[in-house]
This record gives sequence, structure tokens and C-alpha cells, in this order.
Amino acid sequence: MTRDPQTILGSLIDAARKAGADAADALFVEGVSSSVSYRLGRLEDLERAESADLGLRVFVGQKVAFVSSTDFSADALAALPGRALAMARLAPEDKFAGLAPKDRLAKVIPALDLEDAAEPSAERLIELAREVEGTAMAVKSVTNSEGGGASFSRSAVALATSEGFYGRYAGTSHSVSVAVLAGEDTGMERDYDFSSARHAGDLESAATVGRRAGERTVKRLNPRKVKSQSVPVVFDPREAASLIGHFAGAISGASIARGVSFLKDRMGQAIFAPGITIIDDPHRIRGLRSKPFDGEGVANQRRALIDKGVLTTWLLDCASARQLGLETTGHAARGTGGPPSPSTTNLYLEPGALTPHALMADIKQGFYVTELMGMGVNGVTGDYSRGAAGFWIENGQIAYPVSEVTIAGNLKDMFAKLTPASDLEFRQGTNAPTVRIEGMTLAGA
Repeated sequence: MTRDPQTILGSLIDAARKAGADAADALFVEGVSSSVSYRLGRLEDLERAESADLGLRVFVGQKVAFVSSTDFSADALAALPGRALAMARLAPEDKFAGLAPKDRLAKVIPALDLEDAAEPSAERLIELAREVEGTAMAVKSVTNSEGGGASFSRSAVALATSEGFYGRYAGTSHSVSVAVLAGEDTGMERDYDFSSARHAGDLESAATVGRRAGERTVKRLNPRKVKSQSVPVVFDPREAASLIGHFAGAISGASIARGVSFLKDRMGQAIFAPGITIIDDPHRIRGLRSKPFDGEGVANQRRALIDKGVLTTWLLDCASARQLGLETTGHAARGTGGPPSPSTTNLYLEPGALTPHALMADIKQGFYVTELMGMGVNGVTGDYSRGAAGFWIENGQIAYPVSEVTIAGNLKDMFAKLTPASDLEFRQGTNAPTVRIEGMTLAGA
């Protein structure tokens, strides 16, 4: 990461303007990564990669074009503006295209503590991968492994626009993970666990992750079938997060502008129960998806997408905001080769008051989901149907493992009947505590 992105991006924008562009912006992304995989006590892979990429976007009236390059030679950079302008003049007009308004650009770049100064050695990554798999394999009844792994990455993002904005931030990521199997022959079950953090000091120990993966796997042995019925369904936090992801997809400005979301007419209405709040926070310190400004340079901020059950906003970048006659919410995300699009950052469902045990205490017969399969979610209608595995609940207690079932409902009804527990943890980009949803359809034997 020795190149000067501000000089490179500024030169590209200046050259594009001199060549006839009415406006331009440029993005520079640079990174290094290292990873190790370990399986059955042996080192399988040790990789390290370095990359650098830049993208230039130019506007000629309402016409727009993108070019990108990994070649940073003087000749390659000099050719990019001309190529972009030639493409833009041939492009169809896009009446919603344009840079972010100058008054919405970030004036202050907040410090979010996203970058760990130290980089783990290859030997340290090998040690972590060996330990996470070894600990998982040591759990009684674990019989095989899909492998343990450890990784590290550092990335830097710089954005410049012809409106005079320049911003840069960098971040690191440490992770450790393992997936193992328990049982024999046709009676085998699989599960996994992981930990990710910006700083190595925040990473859970490899032994903790490995032990948890092994124990989760063994608990799934000897699953039973259950009959089709309507029951309360409780989602483990790992799977509950997917429900919040479906909500975020349904309020994306791009989907709303096209009229293809089941929530398109619900702004300002109660979507969830009155006690529910869903937050998107790009400025969370050491957050896995934190960033000090959005992909168009717009100042971003913590927002309650759902406030006391009520839908308060769409997720908007500049283009979708113009389509809807609104202002951007600072949710633009982008790569170097295409236009921005709306996306969340650190998205989470705020915890409730009850512990997971208390949340299940009055369930006489129910289903606790620990794994979801398939992609049976219709974003237009909200219809939801996914394969699932987990555990049967009897009289408020986990009774036995269950597999080969399908859970179904409609997300509008599911959101309205959702109750969160108190066990929220920030383990990935989208997080939720354990949640309970009343009256879902379970299709079993």
C-alpha cells in the first residue's frame, strides 16, 4: 500500500474533465490477504495475495460510463479517461445519473479504529488453524473434518470526486473457522463455527471456536422427523440474522423504485411489533462493516430503520433517491467496475428483555432452527419457504434434534409476530439475537 491514491485519483479526474467530462469520480481499492487451511492434522493451503484496482466514472450530460484497471503504469492511467469518455458518448441517457450533491458530502472523516497495526505471521495463522481444528476434533463423537482455517486481510479504500471530495480509510480483518462432522456412514451430521474481528485482540480464541463447533455438531446426531403442523419457531442468532437481511433487501431503494418489494407501500407504517428497533450503524467502532462515508462520499450516520416497530426510511444511494424524489440516506456501496447501489453497514436487531430460555419457556411444542437451506424467499410477495434443521422444543426445553423439514410463512406476517431475546452479539455484518415467530407452518414427515 505504497501508492499515493490521492495523486492518482486526482490526476484521473483532472484528465477526464479536460477531455470533456462534465463530472467524474474515481475509486481506488488496495489490499493484502493471507489465509491458511488445515485438515485432519495436516496443512492443506497457505496463501497470500496482494491486489490493487481503480475505477473511473465519467458523466457527459446524462450519459455515464465506467472503466477500471489493475495496471498502474503511466501509459495505462493516461489512456483511461479517453476510453471512458468515448464509452460515455455512446451510452444511453440516464436521467438519474450524477454525483452526490456537494452539500451532502462528508466534511469530517470519523476515526473508527478499523485497522490493526500488526499483521499475523504465517506461523501464527498455521497455529490458529491447527488449534481450531484440533479442538473441534477432540470433542467426543466428532469423526471427520472439512477443515479449519485462519485468515487476515488489510484493505484500503480511497474515493475522489470532481466536486472536490477526497476520503480514504483502511481496515483489517482477522478470522478463524472450522467445520466438522460427527457420526458414521449415513448417520453423519455437520456443523461449523467462526469468529471474525477487526483487531486480533477481539478475536475469540481458536480453542473456544473449535470446541463450540464440535459440540454443535455432536448435538445434531440422531435427528428425528416431525409431522407437519403449525408451531412457534425460534431462530438461533446465526439464522435470525438472515431475517433481518431479508428486511434490508425489501427496503432497498432500487427495489422500491422498481416496485418489486413487498414493503413498497409501507413507509411510516408498523411493520414489526411496537418494541422492535432495527439499527444500521456505519460508525460502530471496530465494526466489521463500518465506514466513515458511503460509496459516493456522502456523510453517513447511525439510523433506526425500524423505530418502535415503524418503518422510517428506505436504503438510498443518489440514483435511487432521485428516482423516488428523495434524498440519499448515505447507503451507497460500490466497486471499481460499476455504479453504486444501496447497501447496509453494521445492521442489527436490538435485543429484547427475555433470555432465550425465557423466550421458549411457554412453548409446549415448537421448533428451534439452527440451519437454513435453500433460497425460497420471494422479495415481491414476501412468501418465505426454506429447508431447515434444528431441535424440537417440548415444554419450553430443547428435546431432540430434527432434520428434513421446511418452514414457511410470509415475511409480512413473520415480522409482525417476531419477538427478540436478550442475547445479541456482534459476530458478523448483520446481527440479531435469538428470535421467536408465532404460528409458522412446518412441513415434515
